[in-house]
Amino acid sequence: MYIEKRKFGKSIKYYLVHSYRENKEIKKIRRYLGLNLSPKELEKRRKITESVILEIIEESNTELFNFSLSENQIKKLNEYEGKIKIHHLERFNWKRFTEDFVYNTNAIEGSTVQLDEVKEILEKKKRVSGSEEEETEGVAIAVKFIRETKEQLSLELIKKIHKICFEDSKPFAGQFRNVEVVIKNSKGEITHVGMPVSELNEELTDLINWYIKNKKKFKPLILAAIIHNQFEHIHPFQDGNGRVGRLLLNFILLKNKYPPINIKLEDRAEYYLSLQEYSKKHNLKPTVKFLIKQYNKTLRKVTTKNKNK
Repeated sequence: MYIEKRKFGKSIKYYLVHSYRENKEIKKIRRYLGLNLSPKELEKRRKITESVILEIIEESNTELFNFSLSENQIKKLNEYEGKIKIHHLERFNWKRFTEDFVYNTNAIEGSTVQLDEVKEILEKKKRVSGSEEEETEGVAIAVKFIRETKEQLSLELIKKIHKICFEDSKPFAGQFRNVEVVIKNSKGEITHVGMPVSELNEELTDLINWYIKNKKKFKPLILAAIIHNQFEHIHPFQDGNGRVGRLLLNFILLKNKYPPINIKLEDRAEYYLSLQEYSKKHNLKPTVKFLIKQYNKTLRKVTTKNKNK
């Protein structure tokens, strides 16, 4: 095992890396240690992470980007889906879902367009003006697109969803970023650093390849959570990653004949915490538990039809 350093501006990110051979194939486990660590703290984290990596290697595992899940861990994650009942939206209630989804997903990102205004815009009762209202229309069109498209998950599909959402409001719509990005909280503290531009293509390609290879191992909700969280971890666009990520979440659910999920503005803090747990600790459970709660809220909001009827 060895320490890998990556420069990020004036800062340095540290990783512990281990390469090993499995079935004549060289594999690599990379675990993030931290940013700008002192020698003492670096050594402390290296020892802890080294033992974790060794445990992972000893188990039968599925490589999950920069970490692995054992078969037992996958089984336990999949068992969470026993806590939800699968319902499907009636045709009429797709309208209600779309309005609610568009309002919440944009409001999470700071949009001031209210729910009653969303309804007016989508019913063509209000003339659209300004980027926030243009994005209201764009996200609604994207909901219709992921519901109807026959396309499979791909880099082109991801760019297409972004372009649909932001074609009228952002000059970089449909284009992966060529600048570095950091995410800050309301206090100005950095909560996440997007993947370096130089690594974007490789990371996104890994995301698609992993999905194709592993999609049958996971129940739809778990699969959607993994792809959503890893997409947000990569943060491939200059702006709009949250909205595209939540659309991708629903795209995967719909592809697997599951109903969509609407993540509520009122639950934004818990949602962000679940993303941070994944990004920093590779912990999927908070996201899965959160999504189950959002399912219950979504299905209470709209009239539903039981899958088995």
